Amino acid sequence: MNREYHRWYSPSLGRDMELLVFGHAGARLLIFPTSKGRFYEWEDRGMIEVMRDSIEKGWLQVFCVDSVDEESWYARWKWPGDRAWRHVQYDSYIRNEVIPFTQRNPNPFMIVMGASFGAYHAVNFAFRYPYLVGRVLGLNGLYDIRDWTDGHHDNNIYFNNPIEYVANEHDPVRLAQLRAMDIILTTSEDEALRWETERFSQLLWSKGIWHALRVWKGWAHDWPYWKEMIRLYLSGHD
Repeated sequence: MNREYHRWYSPSLGRDMELLVFGHAGARLLIFPTSKGRFYEWEDRGMIEVMRDSIEKGWLQVFCVDSVDEESWYARWKWPGDRAWRHVQYDSYIRNEVIPFTQRNPNPFMIVMGASFGAYHAVNFAFRYPYLVGRVLGLNGLYDIRDWTDGHHDNNIYFNNPIEYVANEHDPVRLAQLRAMDIILTTSEDEALRWETERFSQLLWSKGIWHALRVWKGWAHDWPYWKEMIRLYLSGHD
């Protein structure tokens, strides 16, 4: 299996950023790590191994990016507006640096995915830029960032808070783009984030945005369950 390490100075973030690439061809799969996670997390956790067959056959090329959560939403010592601004810079890094980098692979189909806080990143990116994304998988995520902002609210928070901006989306072009995506959301019966996912699902249905909501039995917010989920849902079949 082809494996590449890349590092470059990010103008968006003002520091070096790292990522890993697995595979040589196929649909481009962009993966965000969990809370404060690193670009090597999915490899270390055995998730890349689960996808090995699809990667080696040239069905998927995987791009695992780093996070700046400790400098943005998780930086509780910062003023909330500064946390949000750092996330805006991260969004610029993904949109203006990582996405063009992935396009060295000419396959037009892009999938974005993440688990837990990584699901927030994946869903937020997909819903901000639906014209770039064909499929999004949010595994046991949250979709309302306001618990991270200490009551502060501004445009940077609003436009990175899916539960808000989707609720207020009325542009027929944007709605058509959102409805064209293949959306899969997972949660489990006994986890605190279940309500987050179900509330977001209800919002999507209210907007006519078709998607799959999968509620796993018991508690399934952990790596062994996420391995099973990507086996089931990454191909789009369950």
